Order: sequence, then C-alpha cells, then structure tokens
Amino acid sequence: ALQQLYYDPDMEKKNVAQKWLTQAQASPQAWHFCWALLQPDKVPEIQFFGASTLHAKISRHWSDLPPGQLDSLRSQLITQVGQFASGPKMVLTRLCVALASLVLHILPETWPTAVPDLLCAFQTGEGVTEASGQARCLALLELLAVLPEELQSSRIPASRRSQLRSALAVDWRSVCSLLQQLLQRPDAPCPVRERVLRCVSSWLTLDITLKDSEGLLESCFALLKESELFDTAVETIVSIISQPDCQRFADSLLKVVPKVLSLQEQLKKSVQDRDMETSHGICRIAVALGETHCRTLLEQVDHWQGFQALVSMIMSCTGTPGHYPVDETSSSLTLTFWYTLQDDITSLDAERQTLYLQIYRPVYFQLVDVLLQKACFPRDEDYASWSADDKEQFRTYRVDISDTLMYVYELLGPELLRNLYDKLGTLLTDTTHPSSWQDIEALLFGFQSIAETVDVSYSDVIPGLIGLIPLITANNVQLAETIMFTIGSLAEWLADHSLMLASVLPVVLHGLSNPDLSVACVSALKRICRECRHDLHLHANDIVAVSQAVLVKDIHKSPQCMWIMQALGFLLSALPSDEILGKLLSLVTPHIQQLEKLANEPPSSANKPPIVHILGLLSNLFSTFDLNKQSERLEVMRPGQTQPHNNNPVVVVLQQAFPLIQSILNKWLNEPEVVEAVCAVFEKSLKTLLHDFAPLVTQLCELIGQIFSAYPQASALDLTRQLVHIFGCEKDLFSPIIALLELITNITMSIFQLGSRDHPDVVESFMHLHSQILRRKSDIYLSDRLDIKAVFYCGILSFKFPETPTLKATCLLFTELISHCEDIPAVREVLQEDGKLLLQTLLEAIGGQSPRSLAEHLAEVLFSVSRNCPSMLSLWLREALLPPGFPSSHLTTEHKEHFCQQILREQVSKRRMKDIVKEFALLSRGLQGTEYAANY
Repeated sequence: ALQQLYYDPDMEKKNVAQKWLTQAQASPQAWHFCWALLQPDKVPEIQFFGASTLHAKISRHWSDLPPGQLDSLRSQLITQVGQFASGPKMVLTRLCVALASLVLHILPETWPTAVPDLLCAFQTGEGVTEASGQARCLALLELLAVLPEELQSSRIPASRRSQLRSALAVDWRSVCSLLQQLLQRPDAPCPVRERVLRCVSSWLTLDITLKDSEGLLESCFALLKESELFDTAVETIVSIISQPDCQRFADSLLKVVPKVLSLQEQLKKSVQDRDMETSHGICRIAVALGETHCRTLLEQVDHWQGFQALVSMIMSCTGTPGHYPVDETSSSLTLTFWYTLQDDITSLDAERQTLYLQIYRPVYFQLVDVLLQKACFPRDEDYASWSADDKEQFRTYRVDISDTLMYVYELLGPELLRNLYDKLGTLLTDTTHPSSWQDIEALLFGFQSIAETVDVSYSDVIPGLIGLIPLITANNVQLAETIMFTIGSLAEWLADHSLMLASVLPVVLHGLSNPDLSVACVSALKRICRECRHDLHLHANDIVAVSQAVLVKDIHKSPQCMWIMQALGFLLSALPSDEILGKLLSLVTPHIQQLEKLANEPPSSANKPPIVHILGLLSNLFSTFDLNKQSERLEVMRPGQTQPHNNNPVVVVLQQAFPLIQSILNKWLNEPEVVEAVCAVFEKSLKTLLHDFAPLVTQLCELIGQIFSAYPQASALDLTRQLVHIFGCEKDLFSPIIALLELITNITMSIFQLGSRDHPDVVESFMHLHSQILRRKSDIYLSDRLDIKAVFYCGILSFKFPETPTLKATCLLFTELISHCEDIPAVREVLQEDGKLLLQTLLEAIGGQSPRSLAEHLAEVLFSVSRNCPSMLSLWLREALLPPGFPSSHLTTEHKEHFCQQILREQVSKRRMKDIVKEFALLSRGLQGTEYAANY
C-alpha cells in the first residue's frame, strides 16, 4: 500500500491506498506493525509512515493501548529515537513528536520525572547507546523543542493543558542549565547551538519568566556577534523579552536595557555597511524591549536616563538613512513604539506625566522631522527604477507615517501645525536656497495627514497655508497629487471660510483635465462640493463647465466619472431653486442624447459598457441630488418659508427619460448588468427624493413588473423593497405597488417550484422584501391577494441554502412573520398547521446543516416563537426532537431534554436564548469542551 501511495502514478490508486492506510493506522494492529516499518532496512518514506503511525496511535487512540504495554512502549520509543539520532531527520522529528505525545499523556501522574529521566538517558547514553554523542545531543534537543510544541498543538482540555504547562515549567531549571552549558561551550558546533536556540523559543510558550532566563539571555546576546547564528539569536532574544510577564521583574528588565544599548556600535556599523539584515535584527530587539515594557520602564523614574537612551536608539532606527523599502527595512518596525510611548506617558499620574512631557515633547518634535524626512520621495530617476512592489510598499509605509503624525498631533497640538507652516513658508520664499519638490511635498503631506482626521478649525495657520498653495509650482505628479489631497482634507475648514475658496478652487479645476491626477483631483472636488455646496453659487458655472468638458472627453476612468457626478449632485441641489432645472438639464442632456443613440443601435458587446456607464453617471448624480437637505437648511434660516417640491428637477428629468429607459430595457431585458444599472438609477433617486418620487410610482411599478416577468433579478426586488419602505403608508399610491408585489410573489413561487437553487440572490432579496412588507405594511396579508402561507413554505425551502446572506435574510423573515401570529390570521393558521415543520427545519439548521456563525440569527427566530407562540413551542419542540440521531448523532436524550427545558423557560432575554442555541450547536457538532468552543 505504501509503495502504491508513494510511487504509483495513477491518482485513483493513490487515493485508494491513502484511504486503506488511514484505516490501518486506526486499527489495533497498528501498535505492532509500526515497529516493523521502522526497521533499518526500510526506505525513509516507509520509516516515516511507521513513526507517523506511532504518533497517531499515541495522540488519538491512547485508550487502545493494550494493558501492561506502557513501559515497553516507552523504552522502545526512546531506543528508536536513539537509533534515528543520526537521521533521516524527518523520521527522527516524527519519533520525537510521538515520544512527546506519550509524555503528555502520562505526566505528571504516571511519569512525574519524565523530563529529568530523558535528559539523563540521552546525556549518559543509557538506552540510546547506538548513537554518537553529538547525534544524541541533537536528538535530545529535537525532543525538548517539540515537547512544548506538541502541548500547544494537541487537542487537550484547557484544565489539563494548564496542569501540563505547570508540570513542564517545573523542569525548566534543569533544561535551562543544559541549554546554557551547550551555548557556552566554545567547541559546540553551530547546528547544536542553533537547535538550542529553537528549544529556548519553544519552552518560552510555557510562560517561563525573564528572571528564570537571565543567564540564557546573556548567552544569546553574545551570539549576536556570530553571523551564522545572528538571525536565530535575534528571534530568541525577542521571544524572551517580549514575554508580558516580564513586567513583574523590573530588576531583571533594567539589566536588559544596557545589554540592548551595547548593540549601538554594531547597529551603527551595519547601517554604514548597508547590512540591512543586521540593522533590522538589532532594531527588532530594541523595539521589542521598548514597546512591550514601556510602561514598566517609565515607572522606574530613578532610571529615566537609561530608558531615554533606549528611546534615542529607537529614534535612530526610525531615522535609518535611505529610502524604505529599497535601502532599509528597519524604520517601519518602530512606528508602533511611538504610539505606545505616547499612550503610556499620558496615562501616568500628573506629577510623572509633567516630568516626562518636559523630556519627551522635544523628542516628539524631532520625531516629526524624522518621519517627514522618511516620507520624502526619492529622486525622480531613482523612483523610476523602483519595482511596482517597492512603490506599493512605500505607499503603504507613507500611510503608516500619516497615521503616526495624526496621533502625535494629540500630544503636540497646534504648535505642530505652526512648526510645519513655518518650514513650508521658508522653503517657498527663501530664494537663496532652492528647495526640492520632495521637501515641499513632505511638509504638505504632514499637513494633510493631520487635517484629514483632526479638527483644524481653530488653527491660525490654515489661512496662511491656503495662501501658500497657489505659490507652489507643481511640476511633478506626486507633488500635485499631495496638493489636491491637502485641499480636499481642508474642505470642512473651507466651508466655514468660504472667501478662501477662490484661492484653491482654480487649482483643483485646472488639475481636473490631467488624467495623472484623476483620483486626487476628483476626490478634492467631491469633498469641496459636499462640504461647501451652499457657498459655491458664484463658482457653479465654472465647476459644471470644466466637469462637463472632462466627462465628454473621457479623461477619467469610470469610478472617477461617477465621483464627478456625485460632486455635481451636491453642487446643483444647493443652487437657488429657479436655476436648478436649467443647469441639471444642460448637464444631463448630452449624456441622454448619447444614450438615445446607443438605444437605437442593435445590442452588442461593444455598446453595452457605454450604456451601463451613462446609466451609472445618472444614478450617481441623483444619489447626491438631495433637495430635502436644502429645504431643511432653508427651514432653519427662514422658518415657514420653504415650499414642497411640486416639480422636483430629478422627477422632471426622469419623466423625460422614461420612454428612453423603457426602449433600452426592451432590447436588453436579458442582460443583468443593464437591468441592474437601470434599477440603480431609480433606487438612488428614490433614496434622495423620498416622497417627491410619487409621480413616477405607477410607471416604475409597471417597469419593474416587465423586468421581473422577463428575467427575475435581485435588483428589481431590492427596488420594490425601497418602494414599500417609502410609500408603504400612502393609500393613494399603494394600489400599483400591491399589484406589483402580487406579480413578483407569484413569479418567485414558480421559481421555487421549478428549482430555486441557482438563484440565491433572488431568494435573499425576496426574503428581505417580505420582511419589509411585514414591518411597513403587514395589513396587505389580510387580503387574499398575497399568500403569506406560500411565502412561509418558500422560507422553509430557503433554510436549505448554503449561502450565509440568504440564510440571514430567511431568519429575518421568520422573526418578523412569527411576530404577526396574533394580528394576521393566515400566519396563525400556517403556524398551527406546520409549526412543527418550522421547528424541525430550525433544529436541523442549528444541528449542523447551517454554518455555525448563523447560530445567533437562528436563535432570534426561536426567541420570536417563544415570545409570540409559546403554546405552539411547548406542543411541537419535544416532538420535533424525538427521532433518534436528530438533529445530530452527537446528542443524547439528556442533551435534548435539557435544551427543551431551557428554551421553554426563556421568553425574556434574547442574549440568553443565543447562548442556549450556541451551546446546543456545539453539542450537535461534538465540539463542546474543545478549545474551539472556548473561543466561540
């Protein structure tokens, strides 16, 4: 079978062999044949299978071990580890893992001295005589390394895991002594010392304290001078000093600080020699100490100078010369340290906070200078030679610097902006020292980072900054982009200082015709139009003209065109009411004319994208064209003087365009993309127009009916849901909506009858639609036009879908539906007739048919049943759970009875119901008591 598994080219035969071998491993005979497979005359692959079988038996089938065989198994395993001490490595490792698993089964009860006994056996050669001294040493180190790892990876109950961790930690002293001796031996070969370091890292997972590792740590620092062990030594040192428990041993921590500071010469030399690996490693050590134990070290006020020296060392790492990530990779490691230091200083008591702010405020100003220097772009010719991956890493690095600057502002306040402004002013006005565009860009980048998230409305330097922007000659794309992003970040400030718009708006409009500035420029325009819309009347003609020109010329990609239309929606909706319609028509007319032209052509793959694009432009324009917000503003300014929008300009445009949209749909009804784009136009309009949409309701209902009859789509259902939401309580308009709901429901029923599995999105939207009806207009179900019973059975079928969004929507429907069992007779009847079917379906879903993440949503349905139909629940729940093995073979009769009692009692706390259902779901899957369950 192994020959077939490893060497047969036929995959089918391999699979058969794999299945048979898995069964063989689980059989009682495996305790015996595993030794035969480990014989010296077998090839390594077969020996490996023998070792894997041993591990499988010990870890998963321990209870199958024949009585009285433990001592024999233990001694044979130790012997085998000795025999394979010289290799093959893969077999040795597997045997060590098997022996580790055995130790974990019988420690501490049966074999309390397991670790000392193994140390003795491998050091003296007792029972492992066939291996040489070095081979035995490496085998022992492999065993010691995998022992804590096996504890981490095994599926052991939490209480037992804690017991084993404590039992192993007791033996750390003897293990540590051996490891330290090996590290300090001058003749110890490199592989041995490397394995020692791996052991240390492995045992640290047992929460070994810093105090108990001091000697080892010193030896590890000594190894940093040896290039072949440098990386492993760094990993080990970082593991030791990153233990959070170290904070209990401040004295031990204080001893580490000078050791780290002693690495500064080696760090300096590695930077000079452009040895990125060494500088990166030393930086990791300094940051690990500073970041993990910042608070503890700050609290040692008498040793503030040592910690300040460590902070200076980390600052030198932040300012490592060169550009990240091409010349250096260390500076990015340090950024989170500066957050930690700031948080820890500001959380100290008042006296110590005052002391440390005096020391560290100047340090943070220095940090800003260093960060802006690191954020500078390289020279143009150097940047051009960078790979796309390097450029992306640099972009992400600048985002991290931006976040750090924003956080530092909380410590330094407005003085930081003043500092940046003075430097920028000097750069732009000092003619004796010409400045590079990179330096100007970096300072603007600093401003933008802060203004993006911090309220700068009270800063006295922003007017000066706005005045400086037009002085900048943006002859470089990166600089021009940062100017645009800076202007965009100041949009809220400009809304309160509208006179300054005249300074920056021409800069934005000029950049709009440059495709290289597309994202930055369009984003700035959109933010200005959104925040300053009520102050743009004088600039409206320029904005519309430039925007229309770039849209017609196809300068920007589709997403940016959509943003431009959103910007124009904000702008036009804030204009005086007598100007809006004319400007709106002049804006949309060229696009509608283009759409007419495309509508007259036969459908083809070439004209579908432009149709979808133009419909997208309209929907994005209407999504922000909100006259209701303008009315609210005017009502605040002039109470009682606002008028209802009898002829909303968007309604006028839609009424004019309706025949055109109808003709497009006639040709493209079977194209989901086009139908979705049409639905989006009306959905976005509905959301902003609200009740102003009323004149279009009848026409739209007919259009949706046409769409859904030809090709059922989720977008049509979602649009119908919006109509129900907005017009659910308006009797005059609800007649066409009821007719549409009737049509849609009947068509969806036929989809369920024919097989709805291929339409999860339609089913999901159908569930959401009827949930909305139940919330907004439940009395529709009192007539015989909508069959709520049919919706109920569709919902039962929907529980069988694997898609999580569909199942969530189905849970929502039933939660709403059950809450109406008293006021809708049809709901009461269907629950009386088939309540048991609903409960069986729910239990099946909870018991394993549905994803575990849905347990909370299923619990909400059960809670709704418990609250609204308690008699039905008590009647059907036990009966539904009666069949053996339902809903899971893992459940006993006691489990089911306990679940019933809990559910029938719970009518008050939804949170408690969710906990009950989660517990039942875990029991049904056999996961109760596992580590997974603890994290669930």
